[in-house]
Amino acid sequence: MDAHFTKDHPASAEQEAVDSVLGVPHSGWRGGPRRPDKDGHSALNDQARGAERHLLLPVLHAIQARMGWITPAALNYACRRLDVPPAEAYGVASFYGLFSVTPRPPCVLHVCDDIGCMTQGGEDLCRSVQSQLGPAGTPSLNGKVSWLRSPCLGLCERAPAALMSRAGEKPAEKVIAPASSQSLVSILESFADAAADEPPDRFEASASAPQAARNGHSKLMLLRRVGHIDPASIDDYRAYGGYEALRRALNLGGSWVVREVLNSRLVGRGGAAFPTGKKWDPTNQPRYLVCNADESEPGTFKDRVVMEADPFSLIEAMTIAGTALGCERGYLYLRGEYPLAGERLSHAITIARERGYLGSNILGRGVDFDIEMRRGAGAYICGEETALFNSIEGLRGEPRSKPPFPTQVGLFGKPTVINNVETLVNVLLIVQEGGERYAAMGTRGSTGPKLFCLSGHAVRRGVYEVPFGTTLRELIEMGGGVAGSGRLKAVLVGGAAGSFLSPEELDTPLTFEGTRAVGASLGSGVVMLFDDTVDLRKILFRIAAFFRDESCGQCVPCRLGTVRQEELLQRLHHQKPIGTVEAELGLLKEVGQVMRDASICGLGQTASSAIESALKRWQLF
Repeated sequence: MDAHFTKDHPASAEQEAVDSVLGVPHSGWRGGPRRPDKDGHSALNDQARGAERHLLLPVLHAIQARMGWITPAALNYACRRLDVPPAEAYGVASFYGLFSVTPRPPCVLHVCDDIGCMTQGGEDLCRSVQSQLGPAGTPSLNGKVSWLRSPCLGLCERAPAALMSRAGEKPAEKVIAPASSQSLVSILESFADAAADEPPDRFEASASAPQAARNGHSKLMLLRRVGHIDPASIDDYRAYGGYEALRRALNLGGSWVVREVLNSRLVGRGGAAFPTGKKWDPTNQPRYLVCNADESEPGTFKDRVVMEADPFSLIEAMTIAGTALGCERGYLYLRGEYPLAGERLSHAITIARERGYLGSNILGRGVDFDIEMRRGAGAYICGEETALFNSIEGLRGEPRSKPPFPTQVGLFGKPTVINNVETLVNVLLIVQEGGERYAAMGTRGSTGPKLFCLSGHAVRRGVYEVPFGTTLRELIEMGGGVAGSGRLKAVLVGGAAGSFLSPEELDTPLTFEGTRAVGASLGSGVVMLFDDTVDLRKILFRIAAFFRDESCGQCVPCRLGTVRQEELLQRLHHQKPIGTVEAELGLLKEVGQVMRDASICGLGQTASSAIESALKRWQLF
């Protein structure tokens, strides 16, 4: 029987966690609090049944943060509150990597073992942590702590990296990068032993040092405020030109903004390179604007730097886009491994609303637009736009078949415009400079400036802002050249879903058309260097394992293809091919082709891209 919570009948910790998101305690009916009918009586509103399912993800975060795992009691209570079938809620909870549906200690250490950290001793770090804390996933330090291997944490410029999380009444998260086993275990002990009533700011997420782009031949535009302003101060932001673009956009009107974005020939910076102006077609009458901040491609961290160091720029850009398109609301879907970005964006949204730059009657112009933030929970697939919609709606983050496309049927079944962080902050520049001036930057097929994430064996790892057309060689030189042995063996462009290039291809222009000409793609802007001491086979194994783990399993080509791809690589590595090596390599190509042709979304379609590009350029087996 459902309880009415009073001083004599207090709520449990699980119930308090759920109610902290939903706002009021459970009042006795499955859909949420009773709502008065026209006669003032409390009656079940059938239209409200299940209407709060979109709060399932925040509720699961609250439970995880309070209890350390998704307990059956908490999940059952959440199902009654949200009117979600328990089997479906369990399917959602078990879908995400940051959630656990089995008991585990309150303090968990996630240690990155992905390709970026591998170049900086990440595997040695994992072995050292294991020697001190035991095998991954097992409790240690008197049962208070466990550690897990993690895919890329988006901290590649400070690799190797780790993320700590502590559950309790006052949960906390802490980023450690660069990390050593000695520092990790020492910090972890104090982190786990901290009293629950200690001020939470003692263990607030640590920031990466601001990575102001280094560009020897042009003025910074997108990152000009990074490292020069207090990210928490809207006054600092305004002193550096903040909210001038919003005023200009409101003065000139939404149709002018949309026209300038179309004239700019801006294309999406998340990897697909779709023309932004086409997405912004006002005839679609978009209801929602969604910012895709689920930056999960291994080697990518540019959006994190923007959100941590210049959060008001993203809020302003979303406000311009939302008001220009006539959207009712904006959703900002943030990657779950970015606690500091979450804190700063949440603060920026609150302050912007208080100052009249967001919410009702923005700047007294009679225009309404507000932003709601959703935090992901460790699922690479949720970077795909329709999987992201499902995640916001409280469903498993599985992609939808297209068509219909999001501009016709998107979030909550309504027309939706979705752009990533870098794409949106470019809108500020377009509004300030005008579409034609923006289009004059870069090349005809790739206009404007571009952010690149330089990592791996680079002397100066970080985010670099350069005009399109800069060559790969020039970017590497801006980063101080090749670290490690100093001899370059390979460059991964575009991340795990991208392609490897050889030292003979360093004069490739970093444009969409330039990379396509050599059989590669810019993807999310990853440029990861590998010196000649790296065993590329191990890098390929890790990429294959990444896609195997991150496949949502919805479609057969990807679900089975990613597993078979990894198995083939392992057979080749251990010199145990089924038949000849040539036959196995041929089968590997066939598996990749099937995934490209038949997978529902981009994950399966690109899961073999980097692997096949490496096998094409080097004889590894």
